[in-house]
Amino acid sequence: MAATGLDARLGRRLVLDEIFDLSLYRALHAVAPPDLRRTLEALIPVETRHVAFWQKFFGLEHVTRLDAGRRLRLALIIAACRIFGASAIHIVLEAIEVHGVKKYLDVWQRYGDGPLGPAVREVLEDEFKHEDAVVTGEADRRINPEKVRNVFLGLNDGLVEILGAVSGFFAAFNSTVAVITAGFTVGVAGALSMAAGAYIGAGSEAELRETEDARRRFLGETVTSEAAESPLGAAAIVGIGYFVGAVVPVLPVVFGARTVLPTVVTGGAMIIAVSAIVAFISGMNVRRRIALNVVITGLAVIVTYVLGLLTKKLLGVEI
Repeated sequence: MAATGLDARLGRRLVLDEIFDLSLYRALHAVAPPDLRRTLEALIPVETRHVAFWQKFFGLEHVTRLDAGRRLRLALIIAACRIFGASAIHIVLEAIEVHGVKKYLDVWQRYGDGPLGPAVREVLEDEFKHEDAVVTGEADRRINPEKVRNVFLGLNDGLVEILGAVSGFFAAFNSTVAVITAGFTVGVAGALSMAAGAYIGAGSEAELRETEDARRRFLGETVTSEAAESPLGAAAIVGIGYFVGAVVPVLPVVFGARTVLPTVVTGGAMIIAVSAIVAFISGMNVRRRIALNVVITGLAVIVTYVLGLLTKKLLGVEI
């Protein structure tokens, strides 16, 4: 099939994504523990077939090298896996799986009803069944990505909210001591609030699951529900994540910043990093997530700074 127009863009993306996955699995194989090496050894032939299939499918046999953006992402992921070990590798494999599902559903919607549908279906079944079985087959060693998402979502909330708050405090107060005090106070209060919300949410989910399991047992049905997350554990993860994120915008002030600019730069850099990690783990579009979070944070900073100036002018704050 000759690739033209939209097909060319889609085909190039699919080929490069498969080359990326294959390169990642090969690189991780060199640093993974023995059990994960076996998993990667099963995945590498699958990815090798997929690369060859899409190259031939779209007539893109000449595309064999990753672009600069994918090479950078590959290097960052491998570095993280070297630092954090098996847990990071598990999370990366599951994230790749989620991205693969979304990507290939897009392909199926485009080609599923056409004459090339059977060929597409074959590779999709290979992706969905084989990779899913290999990655998630050993449940006792599987890392729960929900806990990881909770950590980074807490970080993200703390960063955005306290960065906005500190911007307003800089506009309203003349004293950096007041900014630090107010920032830490709001951070602690926000962390406790987030932890309480996570505790209530996890507790309610556990109660609902127990009720449903009891109903199934009464009816003689098989109960297959996994153990619910501990409410205390969920509260700790979200609360600590939020507080760590909340501390970041305050640190430049602690180390001597006298304007809001160092806080915005530091907080903005962290927001971009956290947004990228959350998007990757959750299977979201990384660029879209970063852009959305940057826009939201920018609006929060501008609005709170203006409110701080208005408060100072209208109330005559001279702290």
